[in-house]
Amino acid sequence: MQTAQKEISIIIVEDFKLTRVGLRCALNANPDLNVIAECEDAIIGLKEIERLNPDVVLMDLGLPGINGIEAMVKIREFSNDIKIIALTSHDREEEVLAALSSGANAYCLKDIDPTKLADVIRDVAKGVCWIDSVVAGLALKSIPKTENVGLLSNNISDQARIPLTEREFEVLKHLVLGKSNTEIAKELIVSVHTAKAHVCSILQKMCVNDRVQAAVKAVKEGMV
Repeated sequence: MQTAQKEISIIIVEDFKLTRVGLRCALNANPDLNVIAECEDAIIGLKEIERLNPDVVLMDLGLPGINGIEAMVKIREFSNDIKIIALTSHDREEEVLAALSSGANAYCLKDIDPTKLADVIRDVAKGVCWIDSVVAGLALKSIPKTENVGLLSNNISDQARIPLTEREFEVLKHLVLGKSNTEIAKELIVSVHTAKAHVCSILQKMCVNDRVQAAVKAVKEGMV
């Protein structure tokens, strides 16, 4: 007997009504997706997000009053579980990096195909980080280069070519999948404190500032 797929609840924060209506209609055409609220600005959006606790938030960046970046920071103050997708027409480097560093789990441009957007929502709801290929290069450019990190020549042993321990490589694989410290701890059967310590060590050794940068760098350099 096939188990019914869990419905993913979504809140849209977007100031253009036509865009909100279009998104709601396109997403609700999928039986596993449910838009539970639409908000025209971040002030209303934040109240609804905290009240309804959705699985996923679609957040525009260019909002009146509090912009999308500020709103993401405020969401992260009360929840690390809600997944945030930046859905915007902005493709400048500083905006991409600001969104990712402020708590976005994904960055989509508004010309994305509705079917693809539905797939991104499903993936992000499961914990995957996603960046539109058009702007992915901007995120990659921001990652510092270092001689001590990444893959070197094939004739160098695995242990010599990278400073991460075997356990840290395991944790890194889970980071790439977008898993939280709690989820990583459960997967590896360790305490949350230990998982957090491993993540901090990975960020330090890879010379990156956050989990998204670590995940992007790991994929780019073939580390996982």
